[in-house]
Amino acid sequence: MSPLTTSPPTIASVDLSALTANLRQARQLLSPGCDILAVVKADAYGHGAVAITKALAQQGVTRFAVATIQEGAQLRDAGIQAQILVMGALPPAQFADLLGYDLTPVIYESNIAAELAARLGARSIPYPVHLKVDTGMGRLGLLPEQVLPLLQAPAFQRPLRLAGLMTHLADADNADPAYAKIQIERFQTVLAGLREAGLSVPLIHAANSAAILGHPAAHFNLVRPGIMLYGYSTVPSGQAATLKPVLSLRSQVAQVRRLKQGDSVSYNRAFVAARPSKIAVLPIGYADGYSRALSNRGYVLVQGRRCSVVGRVCMDMTLIDVTDLPDIHSGDEAVLIGRQGADAILATDLAAWSGTIPYEVLCGIGPRVPRVYS
Repeated sequence: MSPLTTSPPTIASVDLSALTANLRQARQLLSPGCDILAVVKADAYGHGAVAITKALAQQGVTRFAVATIQEGAQLRDAGIQAQILVMGALPPAQFADLLGYDLTPVIYESNIAAELAARLGARSIPYPVHLKVDTGMGRLGLLPEQVLPLLQAPAFQRPLRLAGLMTHLADADNADPAYAKIQIERFQTVLAGLREAGLSVPLIHAANSAAILGHPAAHFNLVRPGIMLYGYSTVPSGQAATLKPVLSLRSQVAQVRRLKQGDSVSYNRAFVAARPSKIAVLPIGYADGYSRALSNRGYVLVQGRRCSVVGRVCMDMTLIDVTDLPDIHSGDEAVLIGRQGADAILATDLAAWSGTIPYEVLCGIGPRVPRVYS
């Protein structure tokens, strides 16, 4: 099938200059010798992993983090040769792909280390891995007291090589820093124990975006910016850097309908016009990532004004009330995320209206929405 020659009405525009600006801000917060491990999992938080990874590589980023072996393989298939860390689950059935694509795993269980070592056999060059310590997140990870015994086990005498040690902070964006400090102290205790045992740890990382902004003690010599690269922060506003949202989501009015008082629109008649109304139909719905939770709650910018979402958001269509716009036509631009005129709607706004977080809003933008890079 030949590629389309025209753009569809609904697109996500990705501003790579904003991405570069956010990367620059992250770097400015770090001490000399501290490097960036850019998190591009979940299709780079909905921005397009391949394009984002290539853009960051052009800015000197040499390490990237994904959640799955499949995500790492996608980057390799796109020609990306940088270091790729797989931070999620490691099914032994996928070890062949892990090794075949030269991906660096994060080990979180001694049995996985033993199975991977057995798969590697007698290698002349040990395979690099990172270990994950659970200091209080309560998800994947070794308990602090399990780290040293594992590194002294046979798996790390030849087949495996410790390339990094990591933990993940559960509460780094809380205005109260107490729990994050506890986790950092637990992690530091593990590091001290390894040094006392004569073991060196090349890469040490604990800081996600929130900790980059609010917990310098967690920076060590590597940090993992994720959401901040894409222009958002969940830390208290006083700590937040001036970040630039990278993605905007735009559609076009497909039809303008006129309602009489008492007419209804969309499923279950969830909106009934209280006055004669004009309703614009947009060709975007929850299959594109515009959440059904925004039904009768969200807003869209048209002609620089906020127009309310009315009725149920459908799989492929969303309706908005444009009654107060005197001159509205099919083809007019509708901004669901981004700036139009003097106003802007951000992923944080959609998150507040739908009861979620900006991460989910961005990651949820579906694959049938083309990403356009500039």
